Amino acid sequence: MRAIIIAAGRGRRLMPTTADTPKCYAEIQGKRMLDWGLASLAANGIKDICFIGGYQIDKVRRDYPQFTFRHNDNWENNNILLSLMYAEDLMNEPFICTYSDCLFTGSVVKELLASDEDISLSIDTQWLDRYVHRTNHPPDDAEKVTVSNGHVTRVHRGIEPSDAYGEYTGLAKFSVNGAGALKKHFHQAREKFSGKPFREVPVFEKAYFIHLLQDMIEAGAKMAHADTPGNYMEVDTQQDFELAQTFWKAA
Repeated sequence: MRAIIIAAGRGRRLMPTTADTPKCYAEIQGKRMLDWGLASLAANGIKDICFIGGYQIDKVRRDYPQFTFRHNDNWENNNILLSLMYAEDLMNEPFICTYSDCLFTGSVVKELLASDEDISLSIDTQWLDRYVHRTNHPPDDAEKVTVSNGHVTRVHRGIEPSDAYGEYTGLAKFSVNGAGALKKHFHQAREKFSGKPFREVPVFEKAYFIHLLQDMIEAGAKMAHADTPGNYMEVDTQQDFELAQTFWKAA
C-alpha cells in the first residue's frame, strides 16, 4: 500500500509559521506535522510515500530522500484536486491519499485499511468537539458529509452542521478499481470543464478534491465511510496551530 501526501500549497493562513517552510513542517509539540503522519502510516505498515510538493519542495527533497516525489510546478494556479493527479502514474495499485495539514493517529489509518470497498473516506464523527475553539475556521468551512446505509451520500462544505454525520478528514483509500474510477472521472471532468466553472469554483483548475468526490457520487460511485471518533485535527490557521499544541493527543 502506498500513501500519497498532497502538500504543494504554501498555507498562507498559517503565516508566519510557513513564512519559509512547507506547511507540513509546522511543529506540533516538537514534531513536524509531516512526521506525525508518517509515524501513523508506518504503524500500519505503510512506508512507501509519494510526496506531491510545490512550495519549498527542495527542502523536502533534502530532508526526506526516501520519498518518491511529484512536483506540482503550477501550485500557485491550481488546487488540491489537480495537485493529487500529479501522482496519477502511481495509481496503478491500492493507495491512501491524505492532506498534509492534518494530524491523525494510527487508528484512523487502521480503520481506513479495514474497509474492503473500492473507495473509502475517513470521517471524524466527533468533529464538532474540535470546533468549540476554532473561531478562525468555523463549521461552515468544514468538509462535511452525510451518509446512508454505510455509504457517503454527500460531501460538501454547504451541509448544515446539524445535518452532518461527520467531517471528512482528508484521508481516503482507493483499491485498483477505485483508483481507476477516480482517474476516469477526473479526465472526463477535465475535458468538459477545463478553464470553465466547475461546481463552486470559477475554473476547474481551482477545484478541491471533494468537488470531484461529490461529482463521482452523483454519477453513481459508491464511497464507504471509515469512522473515527476524534483522533484527528486539522491545522489550517495560526489559531489551529496554537490549539494543537495543547489539545493534540497522539495516543
